[in-house]
Amino acid sequence: MEAIQSVLMTAQEARQLAIQLSQDTLLGQSLRAEQQQLDRYLAQPLECPGPGPANGYEHNRHKQNYIHMDLAGRFFLISGDERYANWLRQLLLLYADRYLSFPYHQQLNTNPTGRLFHQILNEHNWLLYASLGYSGIRHWLSDSDRQQIEQQLFEPMLEMFTVKYAHDFDWIHNHGIWAVAAVGICGLAINQPRYVDLCIHGQHNDDVSAGFLAQISQLFAPSGYYIEGPYYHRYAIRPLCLFAEALARHRPELNIFEFNNRVIKTTLDALLACTYPNGRLPALNDASQTMDVNDEGIVIATAISFARYGHDAKLLGLAQLQQQVFTHPAGAALSAAVSAAADHTCAPHWPSVELNEGPNGDRGAQGFLRIQGHDGQQSMAVMNYGQHGMGHGHFDTLGITFFNRGQEVLTEYGFGRWVNVEPKFGGRYLDENKSYARQTIAHNAVTIDGQCQNGFDVERADAVCGTPHFFIADDPNLQGMSAFANDHHHGVRQQRTVLLVNHPQLQQPLLVDLFRLIATDQQRHRYDYAIQYQGQIIRTDFDYHYHQQGWSVLGQDNGYQHLLRVADAHIAQPSTLVSWLAGQHYCSLITSANADAEVIFSRTGGADPSFNLRSTPSLIFRQYGGDHLIASVLESHGLFDEAKEVSVEARGQIQQLLVRHHSDDASIIDIIGSQFTLTVMINNHPQVNADSHCQVTLAHDSYQWRGPVAIRTTDLN
Repeated sequence: MEAIQSVLMTAQEARQLAIQLSQDTLLGQSLRAEQQQLDRYLAQPLECPGPGPANGYEHNRHKQNYIHMDLAGRFFLISGDERYANWLRQLLLLYADRYLSFPYHQQLNTNPTGRLFHQILNEHNWLLYASLGYSGIRHWLSDSDRQQIEQQLFEPMLEMFTVKYAHDFDWIHNHGIWAVAAVGICGLAINQPRYVDLCIHGQHNDDVSAGFLAQISQLFAPSGYYIEGPYYHRYAIRPLCLFAEALARHRPELNIFEFNNRVIKTTLDALLACTYPNGRLPALNDASQTMDVNDEGIVIATAISFARYGHDAKLLGLAQLQQQVFTHPAGAALSAAVSAAADHTCAPHWPSVELNEGPNGDRGAQGFLRIQGHDGQQSMAVMNYGQHGMGHGHFDTLGITFFNRGQEVLTEYGFGRWVNVEPKFGGRYLDENKSYARQTIAHNAVTIDGQCQNGFDVERADAVCGTPHFFIADDPNLQGMSAFANDHHHGVRQQRTVLLVNHPQLQQPLLVDLFRLIATDQQRHRYDYAIQYQGQIIRTDFDYHYHQQGWSVLGQDNGYQHLLRVADAHIAQPSTLVSWLAGQHYCSLITSANADAEVIFSRTGGADPSFNLRSTPSLIFRQYGGDHLIASVLESHGLFDEAKEVSVEARGQIQQLLVRHHSDDASIIDIIGSQFTLTVMINNHPQVNADSHCQVTLAHDSYQWRGPVAIRTTDLN
């Protein structure tokens, strides 16, 4: 049997990849792109800079070095070109000469520091990639070179990670999985099995308190969902898949890809099930608004999952969306399957799914509804009714986002952070991440009495979770989800029901939103139903006052200090309509109103002297009451083409919304259009199922239905 020549690749596999260098395949394109990138980097002088500020020049130089170390080791095996081995040898020896002379960085937050980076997590990244590269040239190096690199560089790092920072190494967290993967891959690269064993089983050798087996057993819910959200999931999936692939090759007795009911496949499927139709990840918890399936971790995981678990048409579509593959034998298998596929234009279509949370799946869930409109485009609604998300969690249980016609229409602010931009606190989280981005008011939810959910107390938030009510995913014309948040605000229970509804006379599905509030303390409360959007206001069906003389902030804390009051209106009608242009399409939001309702047009920018907040608009529908139902419907309609000076269907068909009834038994609303009325009936009983019967009798109408939801259509022609 041929000896392993690197941690992740045999010499025979490398020769097979070399054949693809000249081929017009996804693998060939990916190989050529990486080789060109590597050749450009090798033209620069070698450099191993000393300590520097977070995400400053030094940080990024070390990062670029480790990225290209990995590529150099890989392409030496693939091409046999000793330029790559010589460059990697010189750079590793330079680090070995200098590493122990560097002081530890000054600690400026809760993360422990390294010698190269401001937080040890980045040093884990460095070790993992440098070890992969080193493993590609170790057989080529002299004994003295190997001794110097291993004894003066790798072994001191391993000691630091496993002894000095043992608490980080044992942490069941995305930081912890990077730690065990980095140390384990380094142990394989330098032929030190004790480090590999330590990483697999943990420092207590119990597979429970720490180690890779504990990490992948405890990080993910039975559904595969990761508590911190997709942004951190895609980051954790990278070391997870790389180390799993290494273990499959070097410790086959573990049968790692079958471990714990194929948890690695389950968690990748869960991550991909979160994505919008355009491949972007919803910005749940601390997250970028622009992270998508082209992330390196997802590209790696896509290939490894395909190679280890067999043919999956969705992964073929995903690879075509990514237009790249992992330059590895797993990527070769995926690339070959894409080339052989009959349909070269298919996109991955993930179904609607409810992903449970918690180690036992009993800590709420995240809901992802998808429905195809009559024009063939897919819309998607996301609702959070799970756990808080640990230190990266936002206080937005029952918050939603909505994707329609290729863009996020009801938007998520994401994190308050400028990644890798040196002037903005070195890429760390900014103060505004706490004071605005994580606050309830920023999340398309209802803020009660101007307060943040759980009082912005992480410990309290971690102790509670949402409660799923129902999830409907088997009807092509009606998708729905409903959940309760009964413990997130003292004195008020909350229930939200979100539906996607197709109608024969509408090209796009309606987003129907019923947000029910139950005042258990019998008090009158202020309810701020906030909607974040992007676009240009087109019209309203009410008069409003624009504050020409100056914009004031909406409050002093809980995110309100960052919101400027641009315009407002007092409402004397049963519902309001606000329409805006979102890209090339119109959106009309009709929202129910009670007697003393107010609409506030707001914009971020208050209390922001450093310009750390993005300028984003929002609509706040403010109402007062005890037990109360705020109902709304969002209609996407028309087309606007500025280049052709075309505007069609700028006015939607939905004109009014009326709340007929709400109680612990049921919620009933009428959505009134120009040609039809939709009566939406929701069974509010917590234990509702498909056979549950509900009946409501009002003064002039009687309603009865089975199941969680019923919709009655009345033609007005």
